[in-house]
Amino acid sequence: MKKELRTTEGAAPIGAYSQGLVVGDFVYTSGMGPLDPHTGELVGDDVATQTHQVMRNLGAILAAHGLGFDDVVKATVHLQHLKRDFRAYNEVYESYFSRPYPVRTTVGSELLDILVEIDFVAHKSA
Repeated sequence: MKKELRTTEGAAPIGAYSQGLVVGDFVYTSGMGPLDPHTGELVGDDVATQTHQVMRNLGAILAAHGLGFDDVVKATVHLQHLKRDFRAYNEVYESYFSRPYPVRTTVGSELLDILVEIDFVAHKSA
């Protein structure tokens, strides 16, 4: 059984997908880009600014189910310019977590007019 998560505080889907799904004790988010949830506009033109916006969007989706960044167990990250932007992105990303960090995959991807996209898997403890 799956339940859709939706919040106006995270970027709205721009296609046929949900912001997030609850399946059992897990929350799966869609890949979030750096869009302002209220205007739909792209936020920032550098990877650090865009990563902060992505993390705010993801944080809002987690909060819609009573979760936070400490509940994240897995992250998948796509960077438009992996070699150029990894250090700046990673510095921002790391600021949202404490040890033990979630497991993570970070890859270079061809993204549509954005520099970073991230999705999470989070676990809700009983």
